[in-house]
Amino acid sequence: MRIAIIGAGCSGLTAIKNLVEIGLKDIICFEKNDQIGGNWIFAANKSHSSICETTHIISSKSISQFSDFPMPDDYPDYPSHQQVLAYFQAYAKHFNLEKYIRFNTAVLHTEEIRKEGWRLYLNDGSQIDADYLLVANGHHSVARHPSWKDDFTGQYLHAHDYKSNRELEGKQVLVVGAGNSGCDCAVEASRVAARVDISLRSPQYIIPKFFMGKPTDSFAASLQWLPQNVQDWFQKIALRIQIGRYRDYQLPEPNFSPTQAHPTINSELLDKIRHGKVHPRTGIKQVLGQAVFFADGSSTRYDVIIAATGYKINFSFFEPTFINWENATTIPLYLRMFHPEHSRLVFIGLIQPQGCIWPLAEVQAKLAAHLITNKIQLPPNWREQAYLEGTHTAQQFIPHPRHSIEVHYRPYLKKLKQILQ
Repeated sequence: MRIAIIGAGCSGLTAIKNLVEIGLKDIICFEKNDQIGGNWIFAANKSHSSICETTHIISSKSISQFSDFPMPDDYPDYPSHQQVLAYFQAYAKHFNLEKYIRFNTAVLHTEEIRKEGWRLYLNDGSQIDADYLLVANGHHSVARHPSWKDDFTGQYLHAHDYKSNRELEGKQVLVVGAGNSGCDCAVEASRVAARVDISLRSPQYIIPKFFMGKPTDSFAASLQWLPQNVQDWFQKIALRIQIGRYRDYQLPEPNFSPTQAHPTINSELLDKIRHGKVHPRTGIKQVLGQAVFFADGSSTRYDVIIAATGYKINFSFFEPTFINWENATTIPLYLRMFHPEHSRLVFIGLIQPQGCIWPLAEVQAKLAAHLITNKIQLPPNWREQAYLEGTHTAQQFIPHPRHSIEVHYRPYLKKLKQILQ
């Protein structure tokens, strides 16, 4: 039994570890970079990585670690990207995972072989066959650009390529999008830019990182015993007490519950707005040269636009006619892992949880290992459930490609563990 894995980031590492732990030996992980860590390998110039110089995680340490390998005690509540990478490096060393990884090796193309396995074509001209293919290449590498990108004649960059605020000093900057990347970019730009505006096309929950002295996700975890509608109500009340109304910050009020969209966790943006360092703007209607025209009829000239407009789910090694979910709002995968038409294809980490991805990827990997070794079986109707699950996911969240792989952390974790029992 040969298992091929694409990607040696957090999901690929825990996949190797759990496959080895269950007794599988013929495991090959292909990593296009020269080291482990995936998106957490910071590079000062444009690269595969989407983190910037000052990135810290947005989930707290207590829920952002593998079950059998805790983060060091001296790590802060929200570790930096340097600390996160060091943690993954220590994990790989502790479980002796690197011997299963072929570095500087990109998978150029894959094809299914008679529904019984996979053939992978590599960048060194070689090819390899495997019985199972585990895809763990992440989903934050291919930027989604706005339609007006080429109409702007100033400096344009996607948040994926934003690395430092040094090149923004003294400039007029517009950040488009108020997700986690957008808010981080706006805050960092405001430290040196002449002016920073942030454009929101739709309402967004912007939630501070701490509540009542605890990391916000730890506080939210304490409410899990309550029904979902009660949790939503309580979170709204808690936010109102802590920050007031969003319109007090010239931001649109969300007309949906906090769990219907991916939240933005940021403690500084609201403070920057009230201090006049970041200025909210409405959605963009048109861009002409360096002039941006907004939906409310106003316009401003900018030197730089940072588009925090998200990412496409991209698998360059699959033919577009085989799998193409770049613009999908519904993705048919059972447990967000198993493709109904390709039983020996497994996705690890293709989720966007309202919480940290790493512990979920660990349980996904454990489930995949148990399934491959026939220690468990999927339900007889799992293929039908894959399509129903995709539809159900679309109904739980605001319909948008951004939410096509969204999951509620604890209910999803519970479902995975039920299959493992």
